[in-house]
Amino acid sequence: MKIICIGRNYRDHAKELGNAIPDEPVFFLKPTTACLYPGQLIRLKPQLGEIHHELELVVMVDSYASNVPKAMALGLIASFTLGLDLTARDVQNELKAKGLPWEKAKAFDGSAVLGEVELPMTAGTNLQGFDIQLKRNGAVVQHGNTSEMLFSVADIISHVSHYITLEPGDLIFTGTPAGVGPITHGDLLEGFLNGNCVLRANVE
Repeated sequence: MKIICIGRNYRDHAKELGNAIPDEPVFFLKPTTACLYPGQLIRLKPQLGEIHHELELVVMVDSYASNVPKAMALGLIASFTLGLDLTARDVQNELKAKGLPWEKAKAFDGSAVLGEVELPMTAGTNLQGFDIQLKRNGAVVQHGNTSEMLFSVADIISHVSHYITLEPGDLIFTGTPAGVGPITHGDLLEGFLNGNCVLRANVE
């Protein structure tokens, strides 16, 4: 199992960080040790500096596949939920300034927070029609709709599969809307999908 993350997939988020709008999906990987499962605490690491929340739709693949046509891509999805792609923003900015890879800022242990509710993919599921929202201590800090993605979930799966073979259990974080910001000790983070809370995580 691997964790595939898509960057800059919402125009407003790319703009808020001063990033160029990509012309194809931008992806990077996290190790399995990045997974933070329901009930586990987000533990801040002083050496990483400021950690930002990034709420994302997450899909799980249930098949081996490579070179997948876009028309067949959604058939590979078993289920979906919300997740948090935690980012060590100070570290990322330093690495970007030096032209270095981002792994230290993106792939640290506990940086891929998974929702408590896993929803099955069905023939009627419209992954590009979800309202997603993140509340921090009860206040809305991120709000977007998956229709705003620059690249649809089908686009993402097809593109990634032309470079990396997908395997059962792989998780794909599909990008975050605008509104990313820092988290701190004692925070409660709650993710909502079409108004239903599917993610809850406490910060220690």
